[in-house]
Amino acid sequence: MSQPSNFLVQVQTYQMAQLAFLLNYGCFIHTANKKFKDFNKLTANLGDTVTFDLPPRYVTQASLVATFQSSEQRVQTLVCNNPVNTSYAFTTQQFIFNVEDYMKRFGRAAVAEIATNIEAGVARLAETQPYRFYGDGVTQISSAGQLATMLALYRTYGFAHNENVKVYLSDLAVPQIVNNMQNQFTIDRNNENAMSWMVGDWMGVDYYQSNLLPVHIAGSVGQNAQTLTVVSTNDPTGNNITQITCSGANVSDPGAVVQYDSAQFNDGVSGQPNMRYLTFVGHKPSGAPVQVQITANAGSDGSGNVILNISPALCYVSGNPFQNISFNVVAGMQLSILPSHRCGLVFGGDAMFLAMPQLKDQPPYPTAVSVDEESGVSTRLTYGTVFTQNQQGFVHDALWGATLPAEYSLKLAFPL
Repeated sequence: MSQPSNFLVQVQTYQMAQLAFLLNYGCFIHTANKKFKDFNKLTANLGDTVTFDLPPRYVTQASLVATFQSSEQRVQTLVCNNPVNTSYAFTTQQFIFNVEDYMKRFGRAAVAEIATNIEAGVARLAETQPYRFYGDGVTQISSAGQLATMLALYRTYGFAHNENVKVYLSDLAVPQIVNNMQNQFTIDRNNENAMSWMVGDWMGVDYYQSNLLPVHIAGSVGQNAQTLTVVSTNDPTGNNITQITCSGANVSDPGAVVQYDSAQFNDGVSGQPNMRYLTFVGHKPSGAPVQVQITANAGSDGSGNVILNISPALCYVSGNPFQNISFNVVAGMQLSILPSHRCGLVFGGDAMFLAMPQLKDQPPYPTAVSVDEESGVSTRLTYGTVFTQNQQGFVHDALWGATLPAEYSLKLAFPL
């Protein structure tokens, strides 16, 4: 007997596997100073920017005869201007028959995506803010001796009285560091499981690991390990040097240097002194080499000359409260630029500020605002239907801003 042809509907089902989300380390969001997280509620503050003060700077005169000097209020701005959202929508049929019981998983995935983008955005301060750095971008930072040297170079320039130094390491460098230190890190056992990004404490400094450290792609001068030689500056008096013209780049190279390249004055140049920063307060010679950040892309001309726009401004003039270098920048001095690298970070004094205000309700749509315990982000969920379109949409969004005063920070250059 032949088998009859049956017309049956195949029913598809799925089972919740409860697989954990592939998350990222969230140390930057969790450890940032959130003093200004709701600055929009501060009395008399309007707009998306809050300004806070930095310590003033003076000079000391070797005399009992007073010469009154100018007072300048130094300020830093925190701008909360980074909106992000993750959105999705379903038809009524899809919502009823497929996803209504699965919404928590969709929501968790959306919040994790937003949190990762904010974490990476805050981490980018490691690339954009410091002008001083440790590491050559080629040799891995992997030992207790290197970490001790890093801390010494960070502190010799000056440090906040309350310290609270935090160090953010590449997660790929941590295993070798821990192995070489023979478990010298002290872990807070109560938080070890909840904060997998916390490496431990050593020499009174907290160490964290991140897989979201920004990658800086250097210009060709750094990539080719070319040595630049100073030709001139925009201020021969040495009072306010913000541009340095150098030779030694490739001829007519449009990508000789790029914004956020890191440069250092070389030691041991014949006929030239070794350049050192003065202490930030007191203007005394420190052991910190003079390092600067390139603030703009620049190409070289037909002779291989390139103009470096730098930060901070270099000042050699005694009596200027912004004097910061031991010798004037003159022709013949040499600089080297880091190759491409992954940017870690050191800072102290709780100087990294993060603002993430709670967003308002959006009537007539139902709205919920909450702080995610795992990632630390404040997100808003708004949902509702599009009239006559058979579409129900869900929008997870957030608004954030972050800043870090450059003088409180030091970049760590990890190899790619």
